[in-house]
This record gives sequence, structure tokens and C-alpha cells, in this order.
Amino acid sequence: MSYIVLRIRPISLNPVRPVRHLATRPIVYLEFLLGQSGRIPLQKMYHQRNRLRSGSRGQHNRFNSGPRRFGGNRSGRGRFQPKELDPRLFVKAADMSQIKDSHITHSFSDFTLPKQLQDNLASVGFDTPTPIQDRALEPMLQRRDVIGLADTGTGKTAAFVLPILAKLAANPNQNALIVAPTRELAVQIRDDLRSLSNGLQIHSALLIGGTGIFRQLQELKRNPHIFIGTPGRLKDLHERRALHLGNTHTVVLDEMDRMLDMGFVKDITTLLSFLPEQRQTLLFSATIDDRVEGIARTFMTDPIKVEAKTGATSQNVNQDVIKVSGGDKIAILKSLLKSEAFRKVIIFGRTKHGVEKLSVALAQSGFAAGAIHGNKRQSQRQRVLTDFKTDRINVLVATDVAARGIDVKDITHVINFDQPDSYQDYIHRIGRTGRAGKPGQALTFVN
Repeated sequence: MSYIVLRIRPISLNPVRPVRHLATRPIVYLEFLLGQSGRIPLQKMYHQRNRLRSGSRGQHNRFNSGPRRFGGNRSGRGRFQPKELDPRLFVKAADMSQIKDSHITHSFSDFTLPKQLQDNLASVGFDTPTPIQDRALEPMLQRRDVIGLADTGTGKTAAFVLPILAKLAANPNQNALIVAPTRELAVQIRDDLRSLSNGLQIHSALLIGGTGIFRQLQELKRNPHIFIGTPGRLKDLHERRALHLGNTHTVVLDEMDRMLDMGFVKDITTLLSFLPEQRQTLLFSATIDDRVEGIARTFMTDPIKVEAKTGATSQNVNQDVIKVSGGDKIAILKSLLKSEAFRKVIIFGRTKHGVEKLSVALAQSGFAAGAIHGNKRQSQRQRVLTDFKTDRINVLVATDVAARGIDVKDITHVINFDQPDSYQDYIHRIGRTGRAGKPGQALTFVN
């Protein structure tokens, strides 16, 4: 009989396919496999290895007691599915009176903005500042570091774009950096910046993943004034010595809480280390907790905190729940979408596979639906989003990648087909409707 001698170290039992269990249970795995002698028959070794592999799929072994369904446990919940939130959090009537009572103390003409920028504001229909713009513009124009908190859809992007454009119009030899957690949000910021910078001779470069890097390298050679991008691609371009940040005196961290949740804190710290110490740092988000604010303040100098929130969620979004059982969810969803009131809808799901499957099912049932999620190329995601904005489709099924950065007019409903992982994600999801002071409706499916 053939034998094999194994050393006590994380080695593979198959030279072609390493055993994944070694990454998480190397000691327990080798103890089980080797016993006390350190020598076992080769045939028996492979038999025990196969038992462990099949055990990860739900069969009984010492690491997994009791029968389990595929993708779930004995409670019927997925292994990586978070605990469901209290359904009472998803029920709240809209209160438009709080929106109307917001006190605005300035007009745009009160701020030291270039005349061309004032004209651009008028051309895009910005007559009166929103609460966050009213309170944050003055300290930002005074070059103060600012932490800005405001409800979704209340003009946060314009709040930090305006002082950047004013600063660069006065000194075009400087640069500015805007960092966003998702590609969609970066694209939205670029589009807003273009509409406000008309005639100012201020140019920007969009630096995001999921698209060809060659074109971005060419854009950087044209020496743009403003860099807009996601942390990973920005870091990559800097490591290639194509992105030079030594003259960047203004940096914006948009949706900082999401970047920390996505594990970008190290990349952000690295990027900021390349900037001059004397700089202006601006942070904006709709949600921020003490932990995130504490980390953010390490990047800033004596920041002023500006809040323009009317509550945890937008006051002009009517929120409710729909009680369902597992097999009824899609049938109920289809019934809702047939109603004339559901003119333009975003449906949020938890997983990329589930979102794609739901989108296909809706399309096969005759609904004009499309999907965006992390498994799609950026060009595909952008095409679907453009179709949604231009009403070629009226149902967008998405993961939380769409919860931030999608600014589409007249979205009537947000439906949480799957509950969000956290209440912060819920706030950003339902913030896709009820924007710019218009009413919206948010519905959440609960068991």
C-alpha cells in the first residue's frame, strides 16, 4: 500500500487544486487528517479530503452537525445573510411641512462666486440654495475644512462643486481631487460638474475601474484641473506615476461612510499622504456615525460640522412594508408593477445573482426592466442606467451599488425586494426617490 508523509504546514493535498479549508482551519484540518502518527494511507487521505469537501456543501461531518439546505442553515437563513432589521423602521408617513419650513438665509448672489458660475447656476435652474448649500458654502469659500450632513437628494454635490470651481477659477494652476465609493456616483459627480463649469475653462478627468485605463492615461496627459475617481483606480494610476497629486490643495471625500464599509480606508489614507499638508478637506454624506466621524477628523484640520438633516430619512418619502411569504414575493411584485402609479421604479436586491435573476424574470413577464450590479462591466451598467434615465425602461433592479450616486428624476417608488444589511443602507436606498423636494414612496418586503 502507498503512503505519503505530510509536514505540519498549510500544504495542498492536490497540487492542482489547493484545499480552501486550509485558509480558515489549517490546524484542525491537519489534526483530523493526520491523527497522531503523521502517516496515513494515500487512498484514505483522499477519501477523507473528499468527505471534508462534501461537508462544506451540507453533509454531516465533525465541522457541520445536522442536515443543512444548500446556501442556508437550520433556521432557513443564508449563512452570510445578516439579521433582519425591525420592520417598524420601514414604516413612516411623509411630512412635507418640514421640507417647506426649512429656513434659507442666503441667495447665490450673496456668495463670492464668479459671474460665469452664477450664470451657470441660473441656466440649470438653481434659483435658491438648498439648506446644505445655504449653510456650507460660506465656510467652504473661506477655505475651512467641512463635514457636511444632509438628506439624500438635497444638493450635496453642488454644495462642494461650487467652492471648488470658484477656487480654480481664481487659481487655475491648482488641482482638486474628488473621491467617491462607487463608479456610478463618480459619473454623477462628473456630469454635475460639467453642467456647472460651462465657460470656465476648467476640465476634469473621470478615473474609475471597470473601464479601459488607456483612455484615462491619455486624459491625465492633458493636465485636467479636477480628478474624480474611485479609490482603487486612483491608487493604481498614482502607482503608475500617471496621477500627480502634489499640487492638489482641495480634496472631497463623498459618502465617506460607504468607503470605510467597503474597506477603502487604507487606500484613502495612502492617497491623502501624497497631497500637500496645507489643503482643504471636505467630507459629505447622508449618514455618518461617531466611528466614521472620528476617522474622518484624522484627515482634517479643525473642521466645522454643518448639518441640514430633517431626520434619519427624507421627510418627503412615504415609507411602508408589504408582508409576504417566500413563494409570493415575485407574484406580489409583478402585481404592484402593473399599477399605473408605479411609473418609474428601483427595486433593490441583496445579491448580484438574485438581482440578475429577478430582472430576467420581470423582462420575460413583459416589464421594461434592466439590472445593474457588480458582475456587469461599467459600460453595461452605464447603458442600463442611461436607458432608465431616458425612459427606455421604467424598472431598474439593482444591488446597493445603485443606492448612492443615482440621481434620476421622477422616480416614483423604491422597493426593497430584499431587506438592506443596515439601516444606513436603507436610508440611501430610499433616497433615490423623493428627491429635490418631490414626494416619493418606499416599500419594503418583510416576512
